[in-house]
Parts: sequence; C-alpha cells; structure tokens
Amino acid sequence: MQIRTVAEMMAAGETPDILFWVGCAGSFDQRAQKITKAFATILHKVGLNYAILGKEEMCTGDPVRRAGNEFMFQMMAYQNIQVLNNYGIKKIVTTCPHCFNTLKNEYPELGGQYEVIHHTTLLQQLINDGKIRLKEGGTFKGKRITFHDSCYLGRANDIYEAPRQVLEVLDAELVEMKRCRSKGLCCGAGGAQMFKEEEKGNTRINFERADEAIDTGATVIASACPFCNTMLTDGVKNKEQEDNVKVFDVAELVAASME
Repeated sequence: MQIRTVAEMMAAGETPDILFWVGCAGSFDQRAQKITKAFATILHKVGLNYAILGKEEMCTGDPVRRAGNEFMFQMMAYQNIQVLNNYGIKKIVTTCPHCFNTLKNEYPELGGQYEVIHHTTLLQQLINDGKIRLKEGGTFKGKRITFHDSCYLGRANDIYEAPRQVLEVLDAELVEMKRCRSKGLCCGAGGAQMFKEEEKGNTRINFERADEAIDTGATVIASACPFCNTMLTDGVKNKEQEDNVKVFDVAELVAASME
C-alpha cells in the first residue's frame, strides 16, 4: 500500500503528525491485516500525515506481562520507547486495545510519554470534523449491528461511546447485547489467554459471547479489537452461522461506507 515508515519520512526531512502503531495481530494475522488495510485506507482518504515504524516496531509486551514475564515485558518496552523517543514521536493511534492500553497506561512509568488514541476515537473525531463522508444509503444502511465491548477499551479505559457513535453514522440499527458496556463479557482472548490452552469447563467463553451476539438478531457483529474479532468469528463458526452473521472491525465498516 506504499505506506511510509518514520525512518523514510525523517530521511526526507519530514515528520509525521501521528504514528500508526500496527501491532502484532495487525501485522501478521491474515484476518487482522484486513483491518490494518481498511484503517490505512481511511487515513489515506482523509489526507492524514501519518507513518508506521515498519520493521522497527516490536510487540508492546502486553501478552508477556499478562502471562507474568515482567522482565521480558520491560526489555521489550524499553526497546520500543527508545525507538519512539529517538524519533520524537508525540501522538500514536492503534487499532488494538491491548497495544492502546499498554502504550497509554504502562509506558509512561518507563519513560514513554505519548498521546495515545484508539482508532475508534480517531474515527469519531474525523467524522465530527466532517473529514469522513459516507455514501448515501451506505453498505450497511438499515442492517442490524451489535457492538462487542473489548475489555481493554471499555472497562480498562472507559471508552464506550466513540465506537457506537461511529456505528450510528452508518444508518444501521444498533442493537445491544444483554451484557454490554461496563457489564460486557470478555471474548476470552485477554490476559494472554489467546496463546494458551483453555482450562476445562462447560463451554468456551467465546462461544457464549458469540451466542449472545447472534441472539440479538444482528447480521453484523462489530468489534474494535483484532483478538475479539478472531474469538467472535470462531464462535459464529461454531454455531454454523457464518453465512448469516459477519464479524467486522469498526474501521472496516467505515472504509466500506466511505465516499
């Protein structure tokens, strides 16, 4: 997609207004790469001056810290902070609530002070400023959409309204699950659970969450986290509803509806 890296911009004597932190899922997971492309497409269309770190970006260290390896987390964090500070980065946007939470709340005590925003918040700002214009009778007009609150976006950082306000602009019918906002149910991937075998129980947590979403009668489940997206997609497949119910990131819904 010809997205410039910070190193390339600096070499040309320019500085980005904002750094797009892609994250491990957005870089390597095939499904999450589509979210990255959708968000980058939006940034291109609105003419935002942004860049990525490219090969200089490491994992923020969220999964290893949640799994209990504090030493490894600090090593990774210091390396990232050194790169960011060397480039004089002030503002960061990311499509991953895990990266968002770690960069925003856990890097400052290690010397990484940045203004960090989640992509749903940036999308809301761009819509409010009139920079994102949506097609009349857009792709999702009149469709039933339910939004799944990610733990690290909702409960951890109190961001509930931004993604919903973005979805409302799509002219869709927004239906809430019984457990939503601060009472939302985890998709089952947080706390490094994504990378380990689950403990024995009666059902998988993502199956239960996907069932709640399907029960709303929505044909689209909107998420704002690549991990939640994976877990909910698996839950929909388990119910054999993948032909009727689609899981999309908020950025993908906006990208598909833009003029």
